[in-house]
Amino acid sequence: MFPETPAAVAALSVATRFCSPALFNHCVRSYLWGAVYGTAHGIAFDDELFYVSALLHDIGLTEAFDSHRLPFEEAGGQLAWVCGVAAGWPAGRAARVTEIIMLHMREDVSPAGDPESHLLQVASSWEVVGRHPEEFSPDARAEILARYPRLGFGAEFLACFEDQARRKPDSAAAASVRNDVAGRIAANPLEGRPTA
Repeated sequence: MFPETPAAVAALSVATRFCSPALFNHCVRSYLWGAVYGTAHGIAFDDELFYVSALLHDIGLTEAFDSHRLPFEEAGGQLAWVCGVAAGWPAGRAARVTEIIMLHMREDVSPAGDPESHLLQVASSWEVVGRHPEEFSPDARAEILARYPRLGFGAEFLACFEDQARRKPDSAAAASVRNDVAGRIAANPLEGRPTA
């Protein structure tokens, strides 16, 4: 079901080791939501590239990889580059994973121009703030949340963003805090599910 290439295995190992259980499950769900959305909309995408990007897109929020100077998405993108190159990717492919992770915090990217970035934006915004709930059926929600429960993800993620905002006031995370990410997280329909 998941890619099993050297880069994918490396990304899974890094995410498993350094992410909290709630953050890890969020990263896996982001991959799954993106794949569901991409399939439903006939968006062709590079599965390995998207998987590595999804698993590592928030690694810059972890204690081990939180940069004092860089926004979390930039720090995470750079680590993903290292994982890709170490797994044998050419530098250009590794640069793509950096770009996808950095773009997930930017304005919408079109699926035609950059399908992997588009899928990560759609999936992560659904995960965090419940954007576009009509795209994800009750059956898909129930299946994915049963396998990868939220485990208090909303509160943990909000605390990470508030911490980023205090230390990095010019970051996209800080802009999200100023734009009421707390209220949007609380209103997310996924937050109403049991966190088992």
